[in-house]
Amino acid sequence: MKHIVFSALLLCASTLCHAQSRSLFNGKDLTGWHMDVPDLEKDSSLRIPFIVRNGMLVSLGTPQGHLITDAKYKDYRIEVEYRFAGKPGNCGLLVHASAPRVLYGMFPKSLEVQLMSKNAGDFWCIGEDVAVDSMEVYRGPKENWGVVDGKERRVRNRTDGSEKALGEWNRMVVECLGDKVRVWVNGDLVNDGYNCTVTSGSIALQAEGAEVEFRKVMLTPIRKLTKISR
Repeated sequence: MKHIVFSALLLCASTLCHAQSRSLFNGKDLTGWHMDVPDLEKDSSLRIPFIVRNGMLVSLGTPQGHLITDAKYKDYRIEVEYRFAGKPGNCGLLVHASAPRVLYGMFPKSLEVQLMSKNAGDFWCIGEDVAVDSMEVYRGPKENWGVVDGKERRVRNRTDGSEKALGEWNRMVVECLGDKVRVWVNGDLVNDGYNCTVTSGSIALQAEGAEVEFRKVMLTPIRKLTKISR
């Protein structure tokens, strides 16, 4: 009987541990992350493009590169709260990142979930691929699809007007479970991918020309996707 109770307690503890959310950013420094910024290797006098400011993780936009988690993850929900600090521009949240610099000598092999102003929730295929329903509507003619330079790597999101006005905080939630990747922006389901060619890897944030502030980067292990109505 004691063995049964103890086993039940272990199962309960394991379940709680699995469901526990944790911040990937401690609010003080970039512990748990590393940078890959090609131009810094050429000129170490350039500014560091990822900093901590007023308790926020900030991508200054230039020099361009990526801030990448040291750890690799699978089957999770990641929630980020972000805003463009000045002018609107480009940035991205990369999931399942692996080999560095496979595209343009900078982008790691991954699936990018776009944060670019007016395009949040687009998928960009970077050496990896993903499928969505009505693929030709959102990606163009099938003969142009691909995951390398010169191919149609963009899979457009399905909504307009989901982003907040410049300077306001946006909330993006990305769920990755098995080969599925599902994206919400401010509560709107904006993309729903499946048959992704990769199911685990690091998570990365971009410096891609525009200053972006992140006040939340929260990860939660999951065992099922959030239910959606079709």
